Amino acid sequence: MLILGIETSCDDTATALVRDGRHVLASVATNQDAFHAKYGGIVPEIAGRRHVALLSAAVEDAIDRAGTNFEEIDGIAVTAGPGLIGSLVVGVAAAKALAFALNKPIYAINHLHGHVFAAFLDREELPPYPFLTLLVSGGHSQLVAVNSATDLQVLGRTHDDAAGEAYDKTARLLGLPYPGGPQLDRLARDGDPTAHRFPRHRPSDGSLDFSFSGLKTSVRYFLESEAGRNANHADVAASFQAAIIDVLVARLDDAFTRGNYNAVAVSGGVAANSKLQRDVGAWGKKNNVPVFIPPPKYCTDNAAMIAAAAFYQRDASRADAFALTADPNLPFATAPA
Repeated sequence: MLILGIETSCDDTATALVRDGRHVLASVATNQDAFHAKYGGIVPEIAGRRHVALLSAAVEDAIDRAGTNFEEIDGIAVTAGPGLIGSLVVGVAAAKALAFALNKPIYAINHLHGHVFAAFLDREELPPYPFLTLLVSGGHSQLVAVNSATDLQVLGRTHDDAAGEAYDKTARLLGLPYPGGPQLDRLARDGDPTAHRFPRHRPSDGSLDFSFSGLKTSVRYFLESEAGRNANHADVAASFQAAIIDVLVARLDDAFTRGNYNAVAVSGGVAANSKLQRDVGAWGKKNNVPVFIPPPKYCTDNAAMIAAAAFYQRDASRADAFALTADPNLPFATAPA
């Protein structure tokens, strides 16, 4: 089954052709960092306009790279939400038009479900159900029990800043260019993670939820102090990163011990972080648990993961091309109709 994926939930214009939910024939992604950098973050109006300008060419590019044609496509998958409404509308409108013109089925995919199925891409061995996913990105931090392709349960979520958001805001405090998360990761490689002890928040109610706003605030107060003004920024970056990843791995360990899982997957943009990959990998070896982490190109927003989710969720996610609408607040566990 060959599925064309379209992903425009935020600021990446992405398309892909994926066969049978895991074999990526083509994956195209154009980021807009240069357009948003001077604002220090994503401007929704700019993001939507750039999708309009780029999406048609991105679809044609994916078709050409895959060496196929529109007639050979078996279905079209599109991110229906959550995300920026102006960005989502562009992708949904394009997918509906293609589905109608080509008389192909359309699959409406939850963006976060897509991240879960990124762990299935370009692999022969797939995560065995049930497995636990740590989903960490710029907008989300969640622990998800994946009992089947259509039975996904959120076990814990962030109360405030997502992990990637905390990275970007702390990077800005350190004067690093946008996007800050990858820059902070690189800077941290030259620092001492034990130089400064930043807080590791743990919910008092014993839940599996996250909270990173206090960590970010602690870094800001430190940098404003006399000691902080003279501190080595690489040490600050490494110490911040140690704190945030300690929390992620500790909460992952808590969730795993409370359930009956066969494996662990890590997904989302922060899954590309080098220290997180090392620490989760070490945790997996220590506990004899298989760990699945997508290649970096499938950690960040991409359309291959949307096509993969459509293959595994095809009955639940099939939508009416006329009735389908974008939903910026689409709930995680709800299959769009």
